[in-house]
Amino acid sequence: MALTKTIPIPRRKPAVSKPTPDPRHTLTLRDVSEASGVSEMTVSRVLRNRGDVSAPTREKVLEAARALGYVPNKIAGALASQRVNLVGVVIPSLSNMVFPEVMTGISSVLDGTGLQPVVGVTNYLPDREETVIYEMLSWRPSGMIVAGLEHTDAARAMLARAGIPIVEIMDIDGEPINHAVGISHRRAGRQMAEAIIAAGYRKIAFLGTQMPNDHRARKRLEGFEEALAKAGLTLVDREFYSGGSALLKGREMTAAILARNPDVDFLYYSNDMIGAGGLLHCLAEGLDVPGKIGLAGFNGVELLDGLPRKLATMDACRLEIGKHAAEVIAGKLIPAEKLELFPTLQPGDTIRG
Repeated sequence: MALTKTIPIPRRKPAVSKPTPDPRHTLTLRDVSEASGVSEMTVSRVLRNRGDVSAPTREKVLEAARALGYVPNKIAGALASQRVNLVGVVIPSLSNMVFPEVMTGISSVLDGTGLQPVVGVTNYLPDREETVIYEMLSWRPSGMIVAGLEHTDAARAMLARAGIPIVEIMDIDGEPINHAVGISHRRAGRQMAEAIIAAGYRKIAFLGTQMPNDHRARKRLEGFEEALAKAGLTLVDREFYSGGSALLKGREMTAAILARNPDVDFLYYSNDMIGAGGLLHCLAEGLDVPGKIGLAGFNGVELLDGLPRKLATMDACRLEIGKHAAEVIAGKLIPAEKLELFPTLQPGDTIRG
């Protein structure tokens, strides 16, 4: 009887595919390493832009990272230096048209430096500013840009001891912690008053924000009144409001002050938004602007270009302030304690020529 021998046929091992990372799993260097076929050390050098890595290997790693959606852990990478590549920017408002342009200046300089601005909003409240500064400093940023020179004692102490560049912006009328980049609001107020007086106006009223927390508006008013006093004049009336700047509030305030003092011949507003509302009210009432009554605001916002007449104002150098502050943080500019910029008075169509 013949015997048959069964010869086993070797089975081919199934191809092993690389597992797709679980979307709930936080990606790590190992995931990028496995996806690119490159060591974790090399992946780390590529993603931190450190070390000598060939162009093909670098591209392989970056392509794998992009495909996976990998984002480096900057906190972990900053443990050795105790700093992250964030720049804290503390501003009082996002609704105020001034600060978006400041942020544009900051971002334009920091772009490409590896530094990323992070914004905190205080709503002009000192206690909230203190909290925002505390939270930002707890992340150990590489620098801080803070609007204004006035802070609570605790906020000032935190900034002074942070051990990083601190740039206070928008104002130079005071003592900065480290650096100040801005304009003299007292000088701006004096310059506007001098232009109004030179144009022949004498019965002047002020319309603006509540003074306790808007320090820059307060300083402009102080400078304005100094120049009036030098000419033997005083404000005939004042009207204040709280909350964000708005056209409607400008119209309402203007109506109220003219009802009390119909012989007022000039209205000086703390900002352009309420000034624009005041101008619209005057034109709607058929008042002779600037013959019978003149108006002026502050900030030089682009909104003025769309008004029936161009409101007199002053350019507050917002874009330049943002740029110079960011240059200090990025080490591109080493200024003196104060870097003063000089606003330009724009008479527009609402001051007599």
